Amino acid sequence: MAAKLTALSQNHTWDLMPRPSHRKPIGYKWVYKIKHRADGSIERYKARLVAKGYTQREGFDYQDTFSPIAKHVTVCTFLTVAFVRDWPLHQMEVYNAFLHRDLHQEIYMDLPPGLRRQGENTICRLQKSLYGLKQASRQWNEKFSKALTGIRFVQSKHDYALFTWNKGKTFIALIIYVDDILITGNDETGIKSLKEHLNRQFRIKDLGEPKYFLGIEIARSPAGISLCQRKYVLELISNSGLSRCKPSIIPVERNTKLTTQEYDSGISSSENDPPLEDLTKYQRLVGRLIYLTMTRPNISYAVHILSQFMHGPKQSHMDATIKVLKYLKGCPGLGLLFPRDKELVVTAHCDSDWATCPMTRKSLTGFCIKLGGALVSWKTKKQSTISLSSAEAEYRAMTKTTCEIIWILGLLEDLKDLRLGN
Repeated sequence: MAAKLTALSQNHTWDLMPRPSHRKPIGYKWVYKIKHRADGSIERYKARLVAKGYTQREGFDYQDTFSPIAKHVTVCTFLTVAFVRDWPLHQMEVYNAFLHRDLHQEIYMDLPPGLRRQGENTICRLQKSLYGLKQASRQWNEKFSKALTGIRFVQSKHDYALFTWNKGKTFIALIIYVDDILITGNDETGIKSLKEHLNRQFRIKDLGEPKYFLGIEIARSPAGISLCQRKYVLELISNSGLSRCKPSIIPVERNTKLTTQEYDSGISSSENDPPLEDLTKYQRLVGRLIYLTMTRPNISYAVHILSQFMHGPKQSHMDATIKVLKYLKGCPGLGLLFPRDKELVVTAHCDSDWATCPMTRKSLTGFCIKLGGALVSWKTKKQSTISLSSAEAEYRAMTKTTCEIIWILGLLEDLKDLRLGN
């Protein structure tokens, strides 16, 4: 905590001044976190001073808050292209990323312990962004984007978190996910120069070849790149109290029809399928399962069904969620493999399930898209309108798949290696 306060002072994050009578300062809190490696060992302890941004007022303390981050499909495509081209991969992390951008609004914050003196009525006027502020992520993204475009990197129009630099036979690509960065390219000297430039602009930690990115374990071998979330799955099962349960061989029973409607069964609804008293437990479990689908397309359908009942889950919905966890108990280390395939041909498969939703009679779209032998995109989604026939449902599924293919082709155009002519 002392080191963090020192860093904030050196960064000129705030100015100390008497409390103004016309403005009410926002609060703060300390957030503590233990960062682990992929094997579960402790990497370091972190303390972070966070502003209570939920007390800010829109249009007064902040304006826009949106900040782009790399899509999961972009990360998969990025890794696949890098491996096929035999390019090196580098991972970097920005220290105190949100503290680099100057604030345009007049924001005051209470004085944290360690700076407060007895008898003084002073507060902090924030000069730079701070974690917890509504506009913090947007301010950081703007500063980082300007730093890259200033050295002639081009921001992709297909994913604003992707930046590329191409001159002659030299090609370098970079993607950013908040403060985590992945870099690849065909010029090691150019990548080294980029790292030095970013380190001069910001304080950067070079993590070398990526092994643990966004909670995903990355392993590279001559056969390909594998992605899995084994540690995440084991923590999820342990926190749910299912470490000693009997594994299930399937994530969901065939023809399972979960619904919020009541059926006339002669039994009262409270006895037949009572609503859950603790909604947060169900919401937390399903939210973590949604994140797990980044490397587990085999649970995509089940998670899609469960996520429809976040607002009012019942006991049957929780039972179905527990079954998915039991399935994960039997295969925690499954994931994706991006094999070495020199032909980066895009292939797609799509299907639909006509009128499958028992509540709305809407159809279901499912598709998966491969780049060479690597599965880079997949989705299970309810169609927005009711299809009057199975043929119409199939056409709608093909339309969604075609849109995704066109977008991936544009992404590949941004990632092309002109030296190889592909």
